[in-house]
Amino acid sequence: MIKINGSNLDFSLFERIVLDFEEVSIADSSKVLVNEARAYVEKVIQSENAVYGINTGFGKLSDVSIDKCDLTKLQENLIKSHACGVGEVFSEAIVRGMLLLRINALIKGKSGIRLEVIEKMVEFLNKRLSPVVFSKGSLGASGDLAPLSHMALPIIGLGEVFYEGERLTAKEGLKRAEIKPLPSLEAKEGLSLINGTQAMTSVGVLTLIEALRLVDLSIYNLGITMQALEGIIDVFDSKIHESRNQTGQIKIAKAMLSILDDSKLMTKQGEKRVQDAYSLRCSPQVIGASLDAINYCKDILIKEMNAVTDNPIVFANEDQVISAGNFHGQPVALAMDFLAIAMSELANISERRLERLVNASLSNGLPPFLVKKPGINSGFMIVQYSAASLVSENKVLSHPASVDSIPSSANQEDHVSMGTIAARKAYEIVGNVNDVLAMELFTGLQAVDFRGSKGLSTKTKKVYEYIREHISFIDEDKIMYEDIHKIKNLIKTKEFKKLIGGKINE
Repeated sequence: MIKINGSNLDFSLFERIVLDFEEVSIADSSKVLVNEARAYVEKVIQSENAVYGINTGFGKLSDVSIDKCDLTKLQENLIKSHACGVGEVFSEAIVRGMLLLRINALIKGKSGIRLEVIEKMVEFLNKRLSPVVFSKGSLGASGDLAPLSHMALPIIGLGEVFYEGERLTAKEGLKRAEIKPLPSLEAKEGLSLINGTQAMTSVGVLTLIEALRLVDLSIYNLGITMQALEGIIDVFDSKIHESRNQTGQIKIAKAMLSILDDSKLMTKQGEKRVQDAYSLRCSPQVIGASLDAINYCKDILIKEMNAVTDNPIVFANEDQVISAGNFHGQPVALAMDFLAIAMSELANISERRLERLVNASLSNGLPPFLVKKPGINSGFMIVQYSAASLVSENKVLSHPASVDSIPSSANQEDHVSMGTIAARKAYEIVGNVNDVLAMELFTGLQAVDFRGSKGLSTKTKKVYEYIREHISFIDEDKIMYEDIHKIKNLIKTKEFKKLIGGKINE
C-alpha cells in the first residue's frame, strides 16, 4: 500500500495508483495535521466571526452570513448547485486522478475538512468506485468547481458512479461496492472538496505521461525513417549540439547516435548528397525543443500535484484563516497550452517525414507511395492524407485557452484561467500525435522493406521485428485502416514501451 503525505506524489506514484490500481493510505503525520486544522475550524464556528467559506455564502454572496444551524445545508447545497457539468464524461483514469490529487491536497492540513471525509475518498479509490464527472463546465478559477462537484456528490450518496464498468446511481454503486455514504458534510467541507485545480491537473498529468512516451516513439520513428531515406548521420554529431547549448537538443542527438549505432543504411555527408531536408536535418533542434517544453510542464505539474489549492486556507498554528486565490489555474493553464504546441510540433515534423517516404521525388529511390505496382495500387498515399488531417486539426486545437477570460459570479470572479479547457485540448492533441506517429512508423517499416531491413541498426531492428509480428509488408492494396488501428494500439502496449525506452530523460 502506498502512503501519501501531501508532498510525495510524483508521476510514478500517480501511475501506480491511478492506472495500476495500487491501494493508497494516508500517512499518520498527515492525519495529525488534518485533525488540527479541523479543530481550528470548529473553534471558528463557535466564535461566530464571519469567515469566508465557513459561515458565509460563496463568490459574490461572500457577504451573506449563514446561521450556525444552516452550515451543513450550506455545504450540501454548494455541491448540488455547482454540479453543472456537460459534455462527455471523463475517463475512469482522469477521475481516479482527481480523487488522488484532491486527497493529497487535503491531507496537507490547510483545508479544515474532517479526516473521515478524506478517508471516504480513499475508500472510493481503493474499492475502484469512480464518480461520473462531466468533462466540460470549468472556468479553471475558483478551481474546477463543476467537475469536482460531480466528483464530490457520491460521497454523500448523490449523483452517479462507475463501478465494475457499469454506470449506476451513486446509491446503487455504493451499495455494490459496500461503501457507506457520509450522512452529511459539515462546515467548510463542501468548499474544501471543490475549490481546487485537480481536474485540470489530472488531465494534465495523464497527458504528460503520454507526451513523454511519444518523445521516445518520435526518435525511434526518426531513426527508422532516416534509414529508409538513407539519411546523413553527421547531423547528430555531439559537437554541433553542444555548441548550441540547448538541453533537449543535446539529449535527442545523443539518443539518435545510440539508436542508429551499427546501421548499414545511414550515409555520410557528401556520400550520396550534401544535406538532408529540415525534417531530418533539424530533427534534434525541433524534437529537443519540444522535450524542453515538456519538461517545463512536468515541473509545473509535479508542484501542482503536491499543492494546497483550497480557499480559504487554514493556518491553525498561526490562528488564521486567509481567503486568497490558490485555486486559480493559471500555472497549469499556461503549461497545458505550451504542451499542446510542443506536442503538435512532434506531429508536424512526423507528417513531413512521412510525406518524404511516399513521395518518389523526395524518397531517394523508393517507389511511389511505397507499393510495387503504383497506379493500379495507391499504396500509402492516403495514409499521408490522414496524417495531414490530424496535423491540421492539432493546429486548430493549439490555439491557447489561457488567453481568454470571462467574468463570473456577478463580476467578483473577473479573471479566470480556462485551465481545464487547455488541459483537455492538450489531451486531445496527444491522442492525435499518437496516431500520426503510428502512421509514420507504419509507413517507415514499409519503406525499410524496400531498402532492406537487414541494414537496420540493432535497436531499430527490434522495433521492426516486433511490429512485423503483427503487421505484414503490403504487396498490393488492402483495407488500410485495420493495420493503422492495430499499430496505433501496439505502440501503447507495455511490451512496446519497454522496447523503446523511457530513457530519453534519464
